[in-house]
Amino acid sequence: MTTPRRPLIRSLLASLALTLGLIAHAPAQAQTKLRMTIWSANEAHLKLFNGIADDYKRIKPDVSVAFESLPFPTYTTALTTQIAGGNAPDMAWIFETTAQDFVNSGALFPLGRTLAAAPGYNLSEVSAGATERWTKDGMLYAYPFSTSPFAMFVNNDLIKKAGAKTPEELIAAGQWTWANAIASSEAVAKSGKAGLIVRDFNYQDWQYLASVWNGWGASPWSADGKRCTLTDKPMVDALSFIHDAIFTKKAMPGPGQSVDFFAGDAAMTITQISRASLLPKDKPFAWDLVPLPKGPVGDYALIGQAGIGVFSAGKNAAEAAAFVAFLTNPDNSAKLTQFFPSARKSLLNADVLKKTNALLSSAQLDKVVVSGIATGKVMPGHSGFARIQQTVRAGLDTVWTPQANIPAAMQSICAQITPLLQN
Repeated sequence: MTTPRRPLIRSLLASLALTLGLIAHAPAQAQTKLRMTIWSANEAHLKLFNGIADDYKRIKPDVSVAFESLPFPTYTTALTTQIAGGNAPDMAWIFETTAQDFVNSGALFPLGRTLAAAPGYNLSEVSAGATERWTKDGMLYAYPFSTSPFAMFVNNDLIKKAGAKTPEELIAAGQWTWANAIASSEAVAKSGKAGLIVRDFNYQDWQYLASVWNGWGASPWSADGKRCTLTDKPMVDALSFIHDAIFTKKAMPGPGQSVDFFAGDAAMTITQISRASLLPKDKPFAWDLVPLPKGPVGDYALIGQAGIGVFSAGKNAAEAAAFVAFLTNPDNSAKLTQFFPSARKSLLNADVLKKTNALLSSAQLDKVVVSGIATGKVMPGHSGFARIQQTVRAGLDTVWTPQANIPAAMQSICAQITPLLQN
């Protein structure tokens, strides 16, 4: 006589039902939501960043990344306001001008070990020069994901219509100098359009004039950051040249004038290749991209940098650091080079850059990007930069008038910022 099996089967079914019930009612795995502030609201930039974030989510389904665009002119102020208000993002795009403040403040989570430990990351191929401003006591606190030279975008249609020489013609003749660049810009200005625009300057963010004054070997302060050098001859000469281009030759838009090169309203603009996405598609003009003109010191280049940092105060600092490692790994760095040239040596050649920069020729990439990164100096920055920036900006108001006394203005500014430089 066999033992009845029905009670055993009922017991197994009950156990299975209980297990299935627990699975059905088990809470979903908690989502980690990361937020990164950036200055750009450009659709092409956001599409690129969001695409990389989507790729990360496929690897880590419990992690999502949102990018918050803050206006460029007030970006750092808005970011520091968030931090002070206890609403710091997990990650942030940081400008080179304020790098020292963020790195020295202790607000950033150390990234070096996370990046070095990421499989296939190869941090060693990132040049020491590119990471210098983002490093303290041998530890990397932000990754310089964009190391981008400034260059000149040119509207050849306007220049030829004005009967002036294009930069391409001047380069071929060995005459691409600041004097000739202003001459061509002056000719276009006389025809009714604008001449040369230093993009993002707007008589407020004076540091962008480094794209001009570096050609004179000028700088706002000494290499150690302690001495104001605005009164030195190279800077006075450079600012006198800029002043003459604005108020005498009318080759540059004056204070209060708003002109957009990418709308076809100016002959030239100094900016970085990330702005190539603004070139018009509906009403195109014949454009070119060339290196900055020669100054009295000869050929030179200026580099703008941007770093990505993770804030220590965030609840998800370790996960945010892991995402930065993914965002800046070799594969994604290659994608980012479409707008943001990489500090990775393996990506600094025209053949690689051409794959993600269809608008630019190999010659343009080689002469402007590769050469510029190899020889350029990084935009000026300093600890306490926000206060220094505002002090210099206010002092320069007297320079942006027709009858300015530039040497006197520089002496006044130096007197005000010297204590800040030495602090």
